[in-house]
Amino acid sequence: MELSLMQSPAIQSLILVIVFLVIRFIVAKLISKIGNQKGIYIGRTQIITRYISFFIFGIALLIELYILGANFQNLIVVFSSIFAVIGIGLFAVWSILSNITAGVLMFFSFPYKIGDKIEIHDKDFPIIGIIEDIRAFQLLLRLENGNLVTYPNNLVMQKAITLVKKDAIISEDQKD
Repeated sequence: MELSLMQSPAIQSLILVIVFLVIRFIVAKLISKIGNQKGIYIGRTQIITRYISFFIFGIALLIELYILGANFQNLIVVFSSIFAVIGIGLFAVWSILSNITAGVLMFFSFPYKIGDKIEIHDKDFPIIGIIEDIRAFQLLLRLENGNLVTYPNNLVMQKAITLVKKDAIISEDQKD
């Protein structure tokens, strides 16, 4: 029996790679466009693009394994085992995952940007400072006394925040 051209795993794999690259390109452009519209630092845009590209690559890898004839039942067993081991290993460091997730959410919905002076309303430790950087795990705030505070992204998503001054300027003597 002869396989038709479209049934060939090599052709299907080539099509999958092309589709993956096109989707990755489109997603990267959309993230870049959102970042530019919101005035988000390019480093944050690149990190979010990397996270989403990794996720898309994982989906493409699953599809490729299916194309190559892997039994779907066996794939489920393998991936559920891998995720169980990873889940148990990461349970101890759940805050890292919650900070990364909050960092991705903040990219799309955080209304403040680098240079804004904000107040984080925390009843135990209220903070007023200028946003110096927004990273994957934490927000860096420069206080008026010159101290640099790192505030976890997952806590930023849980606290009320007030914009004190838009595009506040950090003087050079306040920087470390």
